[in-house]
Amino acid sequence: MRPRIRVGAQSTGGMDEPNADWTRDARDNISAALRAAQTGLGNVVLDYDEGLSGDGPLISEYGQLFGAVANSVIEYQFFVGNRLPTKKRKNSFEWSVGADIGKLRSLTGADYALFINTHDSYGSTGRKILQVFAAMGGVGVVSGIHAGHAGLVDLKTGELVWLNADRAMGG
Repeated sequence: MRPRIRVGAQSTGGMDEPNADWTRDARDNISAALRAAQTGLGNVVLDYDEGLSGDGPLISEYGQLFGAVANSVIEYQFFVGNRLPTKKRKNSFEWSVGADIGKLRSLTGADYALFINTHDSYGSTGRKILQVFAAMGGVGVVSGIHAGHAGLVDLKTGELVWLNADRAMGG
């Protein structure tokens, strides 16, 4: 799947200011690193191509659904104290985006879909200066945001078979 990547700066006031060049570079770097790593393991990586399938709106919806499922897994599966009553069984990892994802024409021939979501906003110079002055006043101000996760979905069943969240998530 096409990675959902946003990179930019956090303004003095805390607003996210996207940077198209940084986002493009991040997307290219992630794609190149993934391709190199998987080729070294003997796997074939195919770039997602919607072509003339008309699947674009559904792919977008599945991308959003994956984000919601991934956030739920991070919140309710990765942290034992937060586990939902139905997810408390040891070694249980049963999360899904639904079996219908495999019916999308643009995914014909693929066994798995890799979803990658990441959002990085670096603290601007103004934000860092605000952070220093706020610290002198005893107030904490976060400078920058980082959140990211990647997951592998089995296209036959729609099951999430693997999820990794970046441990450096936060500000």
